[in-house]
Order: sequence, then structure tokens, then C-alpha cells
Amino acid sequence: MTTDIKLAEAPASYDGPGFSATSFDKIIGLARANSLWPLPFATSCCGIEFMSTMASHYDLARFGSERPSFSPRQADMLLVAGTIAKKMGPILKQVYLQMAEPRWVIAIGACASSGGIFDTYSVLQGIDRIIPVDVYVPGCPPRPEQILEGVMQVQELAKNESLRRRNTEEYQKLLNSYSIQ
Repeated sequence: MTTDIKLAEAPASYDGPGFSATSFDKIIGLARANSLWPLPFATSCCGIEFMSTMASHYDLARFGSERPSFSPRQADMLLVAGTIAKKMGPILKQVYLQMAEPRWVIAIGACASSGGIFDTYSVLQGIDRIIPVDVYVPGCPPRPEQILEGVMQVQELAKNESLRRRNTEEYQKLLNSYSIQ
């Protein structure tokens, strides 16, 4: 059995003997995309699926995310997995605000995305009501392959994001819509 190793694709550049020149945006994007530090915010069954994603069979480390952080100040990718009660909403928002910029959010499973089967007064009907979400991973619970696909989508966002996007008026309006300054 042979396995092909896929290396990160180098950005377009001008190469010469002993040097390579490219844009700063592309190099920073490549570094960000291949060194995401996840912060798992797991509350129920989707958290178990995330644990298996970190284990040896699926190995999230292959994507540069082998260092899960349990401190928001040292993380840039929030993985919300499971049911979020309305009382937990302010804590989730506080965790999001404490994360390093730029930050990305993945809503894992039906409960984090839309409240799932829990259409009750006590369950938040989607975390996008309190924080912006970049990628939604469907399922109840989703398979580890789906979670890996969500991380790869965040990698694409990180790789292609302009360094100045988060300073734009459009991004500021998005944050203001969530009462985030």
C-alpha cells in the first residue's frame, strides 16, 4: 500500500537562484491555514465525535491543528459541538471575544447550528444568534470526516483572507450586528 503525501501548495511567486518572492498576504494566509489552533467547546454527543477526530485514525494533526487549546487567548478556531443552553450563551460569547484575532468559528452538529431536536425555551436555536459562524457542519452527530471537511473549509478561508479584511467597514458592521466592538 502506498500513501501519497500532499504538501501545502506554495503560493505563486517569482523564483530565482536562492530566493523566492511573493505577496505578504499569500505567505501569511498559508501560515494561518496550516497552523490553526482549535478550541473545543463541546457540550454533548458532538463532542465525542470531535474527540475521535483528534484520535489517531482521523488525526486532525495532519491539518496543522494538533494543538487543541483550552485557553481562548491561545486559540483562533472555535469548534462549538453540541447543545448550547441560553444560559450558556453569554459564556460562549465571552470565550469568542477572548480568542486571538483573526478567529474562525465552526458550528458542529444540528444543535450548535440550529438547536437540533431541542426546540425549547431553554436551548439556543443556533449559535449564530450570538456569535458569527464561518462553517456549519451538519449532522446529529456528524461523522469525523465531516468535521475534518469543516476544518479544511476554514483553512481555505484563512488562506484566502486578505490581511485587511477584518478592518473593513463590512466586517465592522457584522461585528456590530452581534454587539461586538
